Amino acid sequence: MAAAQAPLGIWPMVLVGLGLSVWILTKAQTPRRAAWCGWSIGASYFAASLTWIIEPFLVDVAATGWMAPFALALMASGLALFWAAPFWSAARLGRPASILALWPLAEYARSTVFTGFPWGLQAYAWIDTPLAQIAAWSGPHGLGALTLALVALPILWGARKGTVLALTGLIALALLGALRLGQAPETAQDAPIIRLTQPNAPQHQKWDRAYAPTFFNRQIEASRATPKPDLIVWPETSLPNWLNDAEDTLAHITRAAGGVPVLIGAQRYEGMRAFNSLALLQGDGTIGHIYDKHHLVPFGEYLPFSALLTRLGMGTLTEAVGGFDAGAGPELIDLGALGTALPLICYEAVFPHQMQSPAGRPRFLLHVTNDAWFGTWSGPYQHLVQARFRAIEQGLPLLRSANTGVTAAIDAHGRVLQSIALGTSGYIDTALPARAPETLYSRFGDIPALIALLLLFAVTLPPYAKRKD
Repeated sequence: MAAAQAPLGIWPMVLVGLGLSVWILTKAQTPRRAAWCGWSIGASYFAASLTWIIEPFLVDVAATGWMAPFALALMASGLALFWAAPFWSAARLGRPASILALWPLAEYARSTVFTGFPWGLQAYAWIDTPLAQIAAWSGPHGLGALTLALVALPILWGARKGTVLALTGLIALALLGALRLGQAPETAQDAPIIRLTQPNAPQHQKWDRAYAPTFFNRQIEASRATPKPDLIVWPETSLPNWLNDAEDTLAHITRAAGGVPVLIGAQRYEGMRAFNSLALLQGDGTIGHIYDKHHLVPFGEYLPFSALLTRLGMGTLTEAVGGFDAGAGPELIDLGALGTALPLICYEAVFPHQMQSPAGRPRFLLHVTNDAWFGTWSGPYQHLVQARFRAIEQGLPLLRSANTGVTAAIDAHGRVLQSIALGTSGYIDTALPARAPETLYSRFGDIPALIALLLLFAVTLPPYAKRKD
């Protein structure tokens, strides 16, 4: 199943892995044995697919390198508990078919409880196939549940009949996805041009005084280039100093941009509070809207149970002493003639259920990130896949500026139109892709899928037998 995720993306492996998992459940003789099977499958899957989790600890090997193996082992074994629970419950009920509802419900819980971690959802295996478009109606959890159900049919309801039903369902979903792709709107001839920059700064050099000017100058040169776009975007924390103390730096950027507004990822402070922010530097050099990241990375940007863990010598991986504070929540940035954008800073793009703003539907999604934290193997590519799914789910184009790979312009159907490869510097000028009609998922989120799963669970429950005295 891990091979079905990026960067390998061998999507048939998700079918093989889910099928074997359901078959193993049917052979478990006790609930305890089933729980062990679910946990071991989950632990091996997460250990294989989340190997990038060690990369942030290797940025400063002397200080945090010793944590790397523990981080991967604890992450994989902890997330696997979410898989052990549905396996145990299905065996305890004596109804293996209940796994079709219980497992997706457990994945939803993994995505939301304890701030959530929806990385590696099974639906992401479909990203380069028409089936990914089903997420516009079902979201990733609904698509994952459909995938599991189709795979389980031959195992739970007979090989011949189940296989025919599964293939019919798979073909029907693929045709429905292809139909949606065929209805993709074209980019307008007079669409605004947005420049996405990528300075390619390795994390261990990003704040080094010997290298930081080089990365800053790359973005200055990208901003100075002609012809001028309508908007320039710099990635997460690309300002080399605190926003509060960057008057001269901002003036330099304004001159380079030549009156074009620039969205800049920056760190800022209010008293003793620090924020990971996105600031709009207007054409006249003044700061307009400031958005503060609201969904922070545990242990990366803030320390849970800080009173206890700081006594044990633990801290955050960010440069901000004490970590960051969370912003108020999702909000829109008004970009004038370009319309409104929903800003997403790094980790925020992995949460499909947090794409709505109280101010309404935006013109596009804007993702600034620093994927240097994720290494060069799987992390940046898995992060990109999740950003592409957000575009599909919302029916909105997504523009992505990364510190180092993968900077990309993504249309409202999740297709990459232009990109800058990992490990390279430069910029792309992209015409803002058109919006698609509002999707079912953008209106109702996970509610339809959760209701369907709860009904499915009720159907698979064993009938109530009245006790005889």
